[in-house]
Amino acid sequence: MADKTNKGEKLIVSCIPVDEKDRRRFLDAAGDVPIKFCGDPEHYGDMKVRAEIPEELRGKATAVLGNFDPAIADQFTSLEWLQTWSAGVDAYIKPGVLPEGVTVTSATGAYGQSVSEHMIAMMWALMKNFTLYVRNQEAHQWMDEGTVLTPKGATALVIGTGDIGSHFAGLAKGAGMHTVGVRRSANKPVDGIDEMHGFDELDELLPQADVVALSLPRAADTHHLIDARRLAMLKKDAIVINGGRGDAVDDDALAEALNRKEIRGAGVDVFETEPLPASHPLWDEPRCIMTPHVAGGSHLATNDAHIVDIAVANVRRYANGEPLQDNAHR
Repeated sequence: MADKTNKGEKLIVSCIPVDEKDRRRFLDAAGDVPIKFCGDPEHYGDMKVRAEIPEELRGKATAVLGNFDPAIADQFTSLEWLQTWSAGVDAYIKPGVLPEGVTVTSATGAYGQSVSEHMIAMMWALMKNFTLYVRNQEAHQWMDEGTVLTPKGATALVIGTGDIGSHFAGLAKGAGMHTVGVRRSANKPVDGIDEMHGFDELDELLPQADVVALSLPRAADTHHLIDARRLAMLKKDAIVINGGRGDAVDDDALAEALNRKEIRGAGVDVFETEPLPASHPLWDEPRCIMTPHVAGGSHLATNDAHIVDIAVANVRRYANGEPLQDNAHR
């Protein structure tokens, strides 16, 4: 099927690796707006970290679907809109990266299921001492590692109640937990949350939490939100799970709290520095589960389907001159 080109001033360049069915969906959504497909169909269900866009299209594209290298952003001189296939857009909204006035939208909403399931799996494993038993298995040691915890009747403090946080809360409630949410708009209800609070109440809420689950976007006021001072407020049996942005938790302070047995355990998929340096003490903490930022991405097949759905809907809005959804405000 031929690409649509040379029909108007707008040009959408899609780097999302789609099959023929989804390609037709994009073409239908674009209407008379020309669209060029650069994504490799061989990578359908396996999205690349960086989108490959031919040089001759960079200056012509008014809209790009996909994550191109921010280092070449100045080559997109006609760009009006960037739709990422990631939930995070930090690299693109830094001052001076994209031309002024470019709208950036993300794939927020695509990863709630996969990231929340990843976080809940970490929680269960830490409650049941699985990290210790895995180490014992590797060492061929038959050893009872003591008492375990149950989510039934426990309190989950969900910091960040967007798509991921709401999904996590729903899973936690299904396991019998009481869910307490923390967000900027405390008066706005969220599915899965039993009670909502603002960030100004965080210090009062932390001592009540059995599990602290973070799924925050990156922001100046959430940098090291969970630091040494706040870790010290937690129960000795508390578990900290981070599936949002790495810098929301002070990794050094977390390692120290685990080393001193000030908390029960931690599950971390995101880190302030990635890859986490090999010398970092978190590697050697027996009650810390670490995964290399893999909770989202294309690791669950449905993620890519959700990304396509979000992108197609925004292409239709763009073609019709309507406001775009999930705008990551600059």
